[in-house]
Order: sequence, then structure tokens, then C-alpha cells
Amino acid sequence: MNMIRKAEKKDLARIAEIQIFNYRLYFYPIFQSDEYYFLELQVPSLMKSYEKQLDSLYVYDDGAVKGFIKIEGTYIARLFVEPVLQNESIGSQLLEYAVKEHKADHLWVLEKNEKAIRFYKRHGFFATGERKPEDDTEEYLLLLRRK
Repeated sequence: MNMIRKAEKKDLARIAEIQIFNYRLYFYPIFQSDEYYFLELQVPSLMKSYEKQLDSLYVYDDGAVKGFIKIEGTYIARLFVEPVLQNESIGSQLLEYAVKEHKADHLWVLEKNEKAIRFYKRHGFFATGERKPEDDTEEYLLLLRRK
């Protein structure tokens, strides 16, 4: 049974929740911006921003939406799994779907996000050596490509 499907409008609240939980858990400790993580980053505004992007969103749904991926051409723009459900192969299934069905072959990852870098390496994505600053921060993103 395929548990990955194109996202629908009814999925937007879960998609927003999943991203916000991940951002607060993994990125807030790095960036420590109360204004962004607790005032700007809200479910309603994130839902609205994703409403026009449904064509590029796919969800892992086995009766409940537990993760999502945003694919733009061959670029993986987002991949998040509900934090309490990580390490249950949901992210792996979403990533493999992107590779097989969309020929996805590259993404940017936060240099300090070592857990994500290890995850992508296990799936054949490796640092190219290219990096760029994350907008309005002191942090850097690394370009990973699939070999």
C-alpha cells in the first residue's frame, strides 16, 4: 500500500504543525530567535503560504499525516517528519519517493544539522563543497547531491 500521496488542502494544518515542531526543536537552539520561532512562525500563516504550493507537496499518510516533502523539479525544498515519529522510516520513504518518482537529486541542508546530513548520506546524498549563507543569519547551508 502506497502511503505517499499528493497533499490536499485538508493536509495543510498538519503540514504546518510538522514543520513548526521540527523548526522549534532543531533550529531554535541554533538561531534562538524568539520573534521568528514563537511570533512569526504560526500554523495559520504557514498554511496560507503553502496553499499555493500544493502541487509540489506530498505527504506520508497511513491514516494520519506523519511527514511531508516539498519537491520542486529535481530539488528537495523541504522534508520533515513528525518529531515523535522519526526513526520509523517515514523520512526514508518520502526521500526514496522523491528520488524514484521525481528524479530528485539535490537539496540544501543547514551546516549544523548533523543529524540531517547523516540521514541524507545514508541515502546517497553527499556534500558538493558548495555552501551559502542562510538568509539574515550567521549560519551556512551545504549543497548535497545524490551520486
